[in-house]
Amino acid sequence: MSELHKTNLKGRDFLTLKDFDTDEIMQLVDLAIELKALQKAGIPYKTLAMIFQKASTRTRVSFEVGMYQLGGHALFLNTNDMQIGRGEPIKDTARVLARYVDGIMIRTYKHSDVEELAEYAQVPVINGLTDDYHPTQVLADLITIKEHKGHLEGIKFAYVGDGNNMTHSLMIGCAKVGMEVRVATPEGYEPQAEVVAYVQEIAKEKGVKLILTHDPKEAVAGADIVCTDTWASMGQEAEKEIRKKIFADYQVNAELVKLADQDALVMHCLPAYRGMEITEDVIEGPQSVVFDEAENRLHAHKAILAAML
Repeated sequence: MSELHKTNLKGRDFLTLKDFDTDEIMQLVDLAIELKALQKAGIPYKTLAMIFQKASTRTRVSFEVGMYQLGGHALFLNTNDMQIGRGEPIKDTARVLARYVDGIMIRTYKHSDVEELAEYAQVPVINGLTDDYHPTQVLADLITIKEHKGHLEGIKFAYVGDGNNMTHSLMIGCAKVGMEVRVATPEGYEPQAEVVAYVQEIAKEKGVKLILTHDPKEAVAGADIVCTDTWASMGQEAEKEIRKKIFADYQVNAELVKLADQDALVMHCLPAYRGMEITEDVIEGPQSVVFDEAENRLHAHKAILAAML
């Protein structure tokens, strides 16, 4: 750093190399090599690249705040502003970003894109959400349940609604920690068959039940947790009106919640469309832990970052 001070470059603009003599250019080259060596040696300051193809409130804020609280920095990248949005191969983006940052979080549509990114990036890749899975949210859900119930094993978890990315990740996460998993969806909106088969194997190994039904009342009866999600996920906006009719009997309302255990918790990953998948009185009621769940996104993400970066 002392060499840089000698050249008195503080406050200078960097517009073209015409503005710098040979010694000044070489000072910058040598300093870059020094800084690279420090970074490769594992200086504590970490940087996370956050790629967003899908919009977000909780994911972006919790990862940014989490990195800040851990002493690092999060870099927001919109795919519209990146070369990946202009057709650059994912494998090229992965290998370039991995030279700059300590980890990559991506929130996108195709899960195969996340898998390809992870294959080629030489730094950890975190799935912030895809059309198939939302694992970081489920980690926050498990934290919330443990805080309120004191344990996870043996909990009866009921999910009512669309067999979407949240359903897939909830089925996997809840089964792996020893919960009984119940899923109620309309016909034609069940979880993916490959996910069901995978979770059936986990349930068998753990000695717990996986119940798939088209009857919300069957799923919720005696449950410790009642969970739902939006009926139309991002990218399905055109189906919103038809889904309102198909899912009308799958609303989490006071009548349905009464069928659960008297100490049951109500969960929703947000954003919630009140009056559709969940009623105002339920989400604002005493059994709702929706905002504890939202807060725990921050702590779940910090745990992932601290453990993996």
